[in-house]
Amino acid sequence: MTTYGPIGAGFAAIGAGIGIGQIGGKAVEAIARQPEAISKIQTNMIIAAALVEGVALFAVVVALL
Repeated sequence: MTTYGPIGAGFAAIGAGIGIGQIGGKAVEAIARQPEAISKIQTNMIIAAALVEGVALFAVVVALL
């Protein structure tokens, strides 16, 4: 058994943080450009963030196994 699990879990968490940061930043830029489309942008942002979190959770579980 190796001790690489926590390192992999850490990389998964870092990747998720970067991904959600990118999603949030781009959503704010899009809302600033088109304020009338805020509901569509916000919905898509939440769905994308949920998908990123789901992949990160899966990666953490796989890394710790």
